[in-house]
Amino acid sequence: MTPIERHHALERIWGTGPGLQRLSAVNHTIMGRRFMIAALVFFAIGGILAMLIRTQLASAESPFMEAETYAQVFTMHGVVMMFLFAIPFFEGLAMYLLPKMLGARDMAFPRLSAYGFWCYAFGGATLVVALLLGVAPNAGWFLYPPLSSATFTPGIQSDIWLLGITFVEISAMSAAVEIVVTILKLRGAGMSLDRLPIFAWYMLIVGGMMLVGFPPLILGSLLLEAERAFGLPFFDPLRGGDPLLWQHLFWLFGHPEVYIIFLPAAGVLSTVIPVFSGTQLAGYRVVVAALVAMAFLSFGLWVHHMYTTGIPHLSLSFFSISSALVALPTAVQVFAWLGTMGTGRPRLSIPMLHVFGFFFVFVCGGLSGVMLAMVPFDMQVHDTHFVVAHLHYVLVGGFVFPMMAGAYYWLPHICGRMPVHQMSQAAFWTIFAGFNLTFLHMHLTGLLGMTRRSYRYSDPLWEVLNLVSSIGGFVTTIGFALLALDLVLLMRFGRPFRRNPWGAGTLEWTTPTPPPSYAFGAIPVIDRRADRLEVERMGADLAAGRGLLATPRGELETLGVDPITGAPRQIIFLPHPTYLPLWSALATMGVFAGMLFKVYPLAIAFAALTVGLLLCWTRGRKAPGVLDAGMGLSLPQHRSSDDPPSLWAIRLLVVADATAFASLLFGAGFLWMSAPGWPPEDPVRIGGILALPFLANAALMVLARGWAAVALQAAVLAGLAAALMRVGDATAHAAPATVMAVLSFAAVHAGIGLILGAVALRGFGRDGAIAATWHRYAGLSGMLAALFPPALSLLTGAPA
Repeated sequence: MTPIERHHALERIWGTGPGLQRLSAVNHTIMGRRFMIAALVFFAIGGILAMLIRTQLASAESPFMEAETYAQVFTMHGVVMMFLFAIPFFEGLAMYLLPKMLGARDMAFPRLSAYGFWCYAFGGATLVVALLLGVAPNAGWFLYPPLSSATFTPGIQSDIWLLGITFVEISAMSAAVEIVVTILKLRGAGMSLDRLPIFAWYMLIVGGMMLVGFPPLILGSLLLEAERAFGLPFFDPLRGGDPLLWQHLFWLFGHPEVYIIFLPAAGVLSTVIPVFSGTQLAGYRVVVAALVAMAFLSFGLWVHHMYTTGIPHLSLSFFSISSALVALPTAVQVFAWLGTMGTGRPRLSIPMLHVFGFFFVFVCGGLSGVMLAMVPFDMQVHDTHFVVAHLHYVLVGGFVFPMMAGAYYWLPHICGRMPVHQMSQAAFWTIFAGFNLTFLHMHLTGLLGMTRRSYRYSDPLWEVLNLVSSIGGFVTTIGFALLALDLVLLMRFGRPFRRNPWGAGTLEWTTPTPPPSYAFGAIPVIDRRADRLEVERMGADLAAGRGLLATPRGELETLGVDPITGAPRQIIFLPHPTYLPLWSALATMGVFAGMLFKVYPLAIAFAALTVGLLLCWTRGRKAPGVLDAGMGLSLPQHRSSDDPPSLWAIRLLVVADATAFASLLFGAGFLWMSAPGWPPEDPVRIGGILALPFLANAALMVLARGWAAVALQAAVLAGLAAALMRVGDATAHAAPATVMAVLSFAAVHAGIGLILGAVALRGFGRDGAIAATWHRYAGLSGMLAALFPPALSLLTGAPA
């Protein structure tokens, strides 16, 4: 088979049809581009909102916006930039790049990628439409209660934040599972963990952080929505709740999120800097160790944002030290990049110009971050414009400048054309000057005492500083407009090239540009670290079929490997284009719409429809047990394997779910220890009825398969339903509300177990192992849930 014949055969198998058939696309190249384009649209919306804010603050007593309008614009600017731009953009970049860097033909779960994209697009569109209709969230992007409670923010504005963001977070969790399983299981033959391209290491760490970092926010959003909709007083201090619980749950997500945003950008830097320095990354293994350390430390810093809430002195000292320590792994990476440039011969191309912009801006933001880690200083500038300036120096320096470097570096790969340098440089310098003009003065504005949510002021000195910041904001906007124009011109009129214009050594440059839907004509065999490859030779070899899976046989095939050694283990069949992700996302949107407008029967109906559609994904065709992989190698099809990607996915979901459950128990413990009004006047008395679900869950951990597992899950569900009916008035106090939340959590998991057990009984491939994994986890968490009410009664001194 000639390369041209192979190309046509693979394109017929992997390609997506024209017209409306594009809505059925699941291919990673298409989904990656869609994520990035949608994120850039939201970035433009967030930028326009920022200009409205700067126009309002340009002069004292400005009549430009009313207070209510300003509150919505202010809130939505933060929401759009944090939830709808930064995270989705790097998810799209990862989806586009990872398979090509790893030597795979697609992500592990293409339908999950598509489902995540539609959830993100629908959720983001809901928030923007709410802004246009004048009912956008207005309680700040943190949504702190009691301001966001039903008492002080009636209507649906806070509900839109809570449900819309939770809807969008489905996309983030989907992407986290996709990224981790793809990196661990879908690689070229021989690509062991210590041969991974450095960008893949960054994304592996980020994927793991997302799995643990996002569940506390999702849990907090559901608890606050339960308080607003049903009166369960988790955050109401008059009924045993505490608004500080929201801050803990929010910042358990919020502070790691800064590193979740920064690390992909750092991965771009670690990829781009060695290429333009003509050398290899200095200290590859040290950088990986620094990544792991940074991920670990980032989860110990959330109280960094709560110094002024009355935290005990010992805790303040601990979190202050942790906040300062996280600078060390950051510094290791910065010195590795400087060392790489020092040992090479840097070329001042346009991507490197943005790298230098990163160094200046991010280091300034890091230094002010160390200042804020010191408790006395933080007490002085808390919630002032100093913090706003620090936040923008960190996020724009640590994310936007590296991503602009990455855009100029990889856009030739996406569109097959090279940048036009003259306008690129003008755009960079305009953005760089405008950004510093905007935010450098803001440090002083904050030190003078201007709080971050002020929409009017009267001090003449503040007016001068704010006017300078506003002028800088508009200069920055002009710079981004130039950048957008430059990128459009690049894609339309840029200089074509043949392959690997930068002289890189990573696998994505072995594909044609723009890349075909199948990425590689054959799966590569890797014999060295995957950033030191001979790209030109490998590109010709792979196109000629010198690799694995080079003979098309009508299926979407890629290679599955051992997670550690990279040895070939299975041939993974991926799904063809399908509308199922789109229908599933629309049904999921129906659930959230029903909850938003308090039409709960509608929400339940859409939830059932969503579950039904998701179950349709599990149907698969039986394949031969062993297949020819080429080069004399025979491998099992993944559904015949003992270690399919779907089993890894359920393990990761269990990790994320266990984090949410741990956060719920933490919240209950926090209320018991710290909230006013404890113990409750009317203790929770459920009696011995929880013995049934406890024993059934214990048995489930042993009998996790077959009809026994289904019967045990049904028994758990029945016992928990009976216990929930005896909880009493959960709106009277946070104690019965937490009991209801914990038991409901266990009941939902028993219901999911019932469905998975029933599906496994119908014999869909490896679903038995997936169901057994869930049953064991549900059994363990269910036992803890059954022990929770008596434990709480014991702690509050009341009989169970």
